Amino acid sequence: MLTTRFLDGRRALITGGASGIGRACAVRLAEAGASVVVVDRDAEGAKRVAEAVDGQAVTVDLSDLDAVDALDLDVDVVVNNAGLQHVAPLHEFPVDRFSFILRLMLEAPFRLVRGALPHMYERGWGRVVNISSVHGLRASAYKSAYVTAKHGLEGLSKVIALEGAEHGVTSNCINPAYVRTPLVEGQIADQAKTNGLPEDEVIGRVMLARASVKRLIEPEEVAEAVAFLCSPAAASMTGSSLVMDGGWSAS
Repeated sequence: MLTTRFLDGRRALITGGASGIGRACAVRLAEAGASVVVVDRDAEGAKRVAEAVDGQAVTVDLSDLDAVDALDLDVDVVVNNAGLQHVAPLHEFPVDRFSFILRLMLEAPFRLVRGALPHMYERGWGRVVNISSVHGLRASAYKSAYVTAKHGLEGLSKVIALEGAEHGVTSNCINPAYVRTPLVEGQIADQAKTNGLPEDEVIGRVMLARASVKRLIEPEEVAEAVAFLCSPAAASMTGSSLVMDGGWSAS
């Protein structure tokens, strides 16, 4: 475990920071010395996390792109984590839901990084960490919007890496399989309905069917990977996808 305060004097913005992976990242980066900005549409949840890490809570709906552009983006670290899932066959997938998911999970990260880069370039240092997914590398049926958004995020991350390198800015993705979060818990009922299975069989027969390690990933594991990518040990790591999928993509 990285223990030094390698982010002293740095300001880190984490989207979807009120729970799950985002909350774990807020705690871990604060331990590393960062001043953390917890961004979430859940005002009370963001406030609780911010108070716990002596940080700042910002309430915003990231699908409102004007609100995204209005944020204070003088930050040194951006962790693009906010997201949601919708499970439906492609021919029945609601078009407005598809647009919403891409706006939240792809265009909002673009705008956040676009706004943060001038500050990072000025300081000659920056870290962009995009919480992608195994679905940024592989597809699954019934998840057209999520898979599309995550594949797009992978490409965006690589462009940021190429442009940011000369300015001391790195950009990487983390690609976990299913993490024990409210988002995953909310999928169980949808997957049960779509696949015609009892809910208690969904995790083993659907979610972890292609993984060799048969357990959900804990949010703290992802947060530790985020911390690593922000540490001096990862200074030459950019444009990469750090896979944490329990062997899913090895098969």
